[in-house]
Amino acid sequence: MPEKTASADPKIDAIVQSMSNAEKVDLLSGFGMWKTAAIPAHGIEPIVMTDGTYGVRYSIPQIDGDERGGMDIDAFLSVVNQRASDVAVAWGEMKPATCFPNGSAMGNSWDEGLMYRLGELLGEECRTMGVHLLLGPGINIRRTPLAGRSYEYYSEDPVVTGKLSAAVIDGIQSQGVGTSLKHFACNNSEVERTTMDSIVEERALREIYLKGFEIAIKQSNPWTIMSSYNRLNGVQASEDPWLLNDVLRGDWGYEGVVVSDWHGIKDRPTSLISGGDLDMPESPRRKADLLAALNAGTVSPDVADLSCRRMLELIELCNKGAARPLPAYTADEHHAEARAMAAASMVLAKNDGLLPIRAEMKTILVVGRDAGTPVIQGSGCATTTPTMVDQPLAELEKVLGTAHSLIFRPEADAETLELAVKADLVLVYTSTEGAYDGEGSDRTTLALGPGQDAMIAALAAVSSKVAVIIACPDAVEMPWLDTVGAVLITFYSGQAMGGGVADLLTGAVNPSGKLSVTFPQRLTDVPGFLHYPGENGRHIYSEGIHVGYRSYDLREIEPLFPFGHGLSYTTFAYSDLTLSSVQIGLRDELTVSFTVTNTGDRAGAEVAQLYLRAPGKRLKRSPQELKSFAKPFLLPGESKRVEILLKGRDLSVWDPALGRWVLEGVAAHVVVGASSRDPRLSAEVKLKPSVLPFRRLAYDTQPAYVLPNAIACERICAYLVKRCGITAEDAMRMLNHCSNSFYGIFTSLERRLRLSIPETDVAGLIAEINAAMDAAEAEL
Repeated sequence: MPEKTASADPKIDAIVQSMSNAEKVDLLSGFGMWKTAAIPAHGIEPIVMTDGTYGVRYSIPQIDGDERGGMDIDAFLSVVNQRASDVAVAWGEMKPATCFPNGSAMGNSWDEGLMYRLGELLGEECRTMGVHLLLGPGINIRRTPLAGRSYEYYSEDPVVTGKLSAAVIDGIQSQGVGTSLKHFACNNSEVERTTMDSIVEERALREIYLKGFEIAIKQSNPWTIMSSYNRLNGVQASEDPWLLNDVLRGDWGYEGVVVSDWHGIKDRPTSLISGGDLDMPESPRRKADLLAALNAGTVSPDVADLSCRRMLELIELCNKGAARPLPAYTADEHHAEARAMAAASMVLAKNDGLLPIRAEMKTILVVGRDAGTPVIQGSGCATTTPTMVDQPLAELEKVLGTAHSLIFRPEADAETLELAVKADLVLVYTSTEGAYDGEGSDRTTLALGPGQDAMIAALAAVSSKVAVIIACPDAVEMPWLDTVGAVLITFYSGQAMGGGVADLLTGAVNPSGKLSVTFPQRLTDVPGFLHYPGENGRHIYSEGIHVGYRSYDLREIEPLFPFGHGLSYTTFAYSDLTLSSVQIGLRDELTVSFTVTNTGDRAGAEVAQLYLRAPGKRLKRSPQELKSFAKPFLLPGESKRVEILLKGRDLSVWDPALGRWVLEGVAAHVVVGASSRDPRLSAEVKLKPSVLPFRRLAYDTQPAYVLPNAIACERICAYLVKRCGITAEDAMRMLNHCSNSFYGIFTSLERRLRLSIPETDVAGLIAEINAAMDAAEAEL
């Protein structure tokens, strides 16, 4: 990684040079649960940080109280183990904050502008509460729908994840409040999350699990990165020099602070050496360990000084933000924006003409307890105490007025079924159980809560006018899907969920959300099913790069709903696809242009998705990969020209043998679609190679992989000509005679020619050939 020995601010350098080891340890450690330490002797003020990813979770006793909450395990566990259903008991202990739609809901918006606005609102509420650093967003890939914290995360795809998180980070930091992009990396399950070893091959790491972080960091530069609890390929993530120094700082050039997840560090001196700057929360043992290591010289003072500079730069940023005028807003204003965000993020997954509600639907039967007490968020440290909560039934009544008669029944008993027969529309509000899953615990099933699938099936058996509204953290199974007329998936849409649903059901808002994950028909279809959740403390990511829709496409499995799917009350047409060039190299750029037209009679927004379909050569690729997206808003009959800039690097794959991003020379296709399974336009583009289509030579490389390589053949033949006194034609004939050998090329030649090739000659040839290949690639 590049060395950084001094801050851009001489005052910071002077402070660091004058600090004692004990003061440095204080600066690099938490003070209690949610603060950094004040060091008055050097004018260093504390900063306040808190969760969460979709709402500000401010604990009054832990932040404002005199006790140092991080020293108390009960106080810590009260945060982690908080259930979403228990937020009412937090009044008086938690400052109310707007509970915006959770990450798995907002991910369906595919709307960078909306995400930026979310960030602005979160930043405003942080400023009002005196919070300098918001611990989010969380962007781990939703590899399995069972993962307990899936509700916080955006997508199964790194491009959606990276672009949306970059936008929300920019929005938060525009208000002078820092962010902490988390959890770095591969914290994709809550099972044994502080010890589980995520075993992930290098291509999958670079192309899937690290890619979203890379996009967000390069685009938005979050003030901090949070390391995750788990191990990654045998190394604790908070103590991994490859992850924190080589990749994050070396490859990506990140210069901000790395903060640990709470009590995520096992060995404090190792974590500091490996790039972990701030240890949270306060731990007397870990502080003592670090001080002893600094005093003994086992941790270099240069390492500690660099982390201290980063911390002081962070504190300076936070203090500048805190000095700005406080924002002016009301809880009602933020609630209204949360309602609009909820409506923009819900997904109308099925609609056989049943929705929106029409004037002739006079009698509407509303079934399900969730219509009265909605499920709005997940459980854990992100759980927010809302400023207010919409009751779905009441909000529907407000929007519909007196022209419709609403009948509410909490469950489908015999009387309810009789009412369903006569009703013009049956709305069923449902949810997953949610009693155990969340932070610290994965889901155990893709089913809805107990009895709810049976309730839907019973209602659909007596009525053809059933619409199902589902609140869920991630994908669910729908065994009754073919028997109902409509399905609206809200995910966890925050405190204004009830109003957002009412707006969509009545057509006051046109649905525009599209799924940012694939919904499987059954749990066994999930790509990582065979190895989830791991055993003996190791979780093998067996599907490699083929995560989510990539795997469903590769295995030709029909999903319940495909990635990118979502319906509208209007229709859209795609036309006139053009490319600014018919080819693109690794360092080139390409503009993709197409027209989207609203062909219906309602205004609406359409998520247009751009995929690359490229055959793999030496490196296998998924059948298609999302590369970008746009969401134009269109009036009835209106057309808009969409332009998307692609960079060659965006289309590349990671080559573990070379340790870099490469393009293989192939004829590929740019595909524009309404979902991953609904292509509308396609154009061919040639990927110009940045790498030769051959492996680097090794001692045991088989002849079949050497013979197509002209560089290798030329140099081996030249060696044989000199060594054996034969012609170049005879040397090439000897090579060809080895073509069917399964031994390495040099062993095969020795047997064919009945001679011994010295190891020094072999090593020289290998080095010469590989160097020549490097030189040839540099000219591509």
